[in-house]
Amino acid sequence: MNTTNTTQQTVRTRFAPSPTGTLHLGNIRTALFAWAFARHHKGQFVLRIEDTDLERSSESSADGILRDMAWLGMDIDEGPFYQMQRMPRYREVIAQMLADGRAYHCYMSVEELDALREAQKAKGEKPRYDGRWRPENVAKHGLKIPAGVDPVIRFRNPDDGAVVWEDAVKGRIEIANSELDDLVIARPAPVGEVGVPTYNFCVCVDDVDMAITHVIRGDGHVMNTPRQINIFRALGAEPPVFGHTPTVLGNDGEKLSKRHGATGLNEYAAQGFLPEAVINGLARLGWSHGNDEIFSP
Repeated sequence: MNTTNTTQQTVRTRFAPSPTGTLHLGNIRTALFAWAFARHHKGQFVLRIEDTDLERSSESSADGILRDMAWLGMDIDEGPFYQMQRMPRYREVIAQMLADGRAYHCYMSVEELDALREAQKAKGEKPRYDGRWRPENVAKHGLKIPAGVDPVIRFRNPDDGAVVWEDAVKGRIEIANSELDDLVIARPAPVGEVGVPTYNFCVCVDDVDMAITHVIRGDGHVMNTPRQINIFRALGAEPPVFGHTPTVLGNDGEKLSKRHGATGLNEYAAQGFLPEAVINGLARLGWSHGNDEIFSP
């Protein structure tokens, strides 16, 4: 793994699960990498509970995350921090971005957006929001604010250039900004209010405020990364080092997930598995280190 920036500053990694079920081997393998990387560099390991999915999040799941990590011996240095407790901070940042033009209100309805995407697909184009509610386009086309529509708030993505990063696992990745549209960073709310902020925005504010230097997470997040890097830069922050690890698959070749029916760590504990055995199995999963078979933490 490329360890850029590990000598200039204290390494700070994070594990940021959603409390929408029990931890499974896929979750905890990612956490293990982040924990071990921080320990190797004598840094800090932060736990953040991303509980903005109000319908699916539960206090019992959050408690289970803490229990399972303690069972495995993965001690945390800071946290747990809960995103729902940080809503005032997110809304403060969004208000600043609205004030200086880094974000704007968008009144496009879901139906209009769906129709736009269908028309783009029919032309063989990539389906994407077209920026029509950017202030300059509103003035240019004389758009009128529709009655009874609560707007979302969109981040004004750069138009030109590309997002380039050296992924600590995958190597150089480059995505043209023209491939990215203006991301929704807050859900619908009346003008003058800020709706519930979205995942891609909240994690950037959290990582800046918590001084995270290395984000180690699964492959499924790769396409979130260019959007997040642009938000980091809009916030005046240097993005952390990103490392995207291969996905853990089940016996059927599908990604392990709570909805996929992955076995929870609590079930392994109940069946008498030793935490040391679980850690050792995860440490050896997907790579080899000579003929070594037993790894201590």
